[in-house]
Amino acid sequence: MNAHQHALAATLGALVTVGVAVLAARGSQQPAAAKPPPARPPAASLARPASPSRAPDAAGFIQRWLLLEPIRVSNQLTESAVQAAVTKYAFARSSMVPRDGQTVTVGDESAAWHAVDTLDYNVNLFHFAYALNKPTSNVLFWAVTVVHVPRDLPGMRLAIGSNAASVWWLDDEEVIALYNDRQAVIDDGVSKRVTLKKGAHVIRAAIVNAGGATDFCARFIDEDGHPVTGLTVSLAGEV
Repeated sequence: MNAHQHALAATLGALVTVGVAVLAARGSQQPAAAKPPPARPPAASLARPASPSRAPDAAGFIQRWLLLEPIRVSNQLTESAVQAAVTKYAFARSSMVPRDGQTVTVGDESAAWHAVDTLDYNVNLFHFAYALNKPTSNVLFWAVTVVHVPRDLPGMRLAIGSNAASVWWLDDEEVIALYNDRQAVIDDGVSKRVTLKKGAHVIRAAIVNAGGATDFCARFIDEDGHPVTGLTVSLAGEV
């Protein structure tokens, strides 16, 4: 091998060495972690509760709730699809009221409960989810609250509205369900007459939204359709 061939071989060897080192370095590098989405301001229509309990507003609407971060479901709002989703993700159907900040596992993800007061008669779930960088379409929301009754109240009815479909329980008994795409209309669904015994009563709701705005409202009305206001609402404790 002449001098020229020796030089060429040395050059090729050096290039191979450099190439191997570069490939090794690249192989040892970890992929860059995905950046979290930018923080958004709090929901304008919702606030953190500032007192242990509160009364319904002058029209009887319940304004304090525990909301579970939205769970992804199909965009079907038929009775069968909604009931299947509610059954599959039944995170709010027991005598134990969830705690603010408590989490549940949904597949490979977790969802947290948030205590909120709405500044309006209705609870704007779109505002709630958007402020948390959570999906607002094709989702299921759970809502829970505890109503304290000062004395036996016969002939009461739970009256609700939702955008879109929803299923409602009073003390773990299903009392109202609304299906298909709809706007949240006051008293759109009304339960049968019940006697609210003195003490605590748990209201639970599952609201399923396919797309666009989503919200709900709830209150008790008496036998004559008048709002019931002599109640208090809290979110703590086992009932």
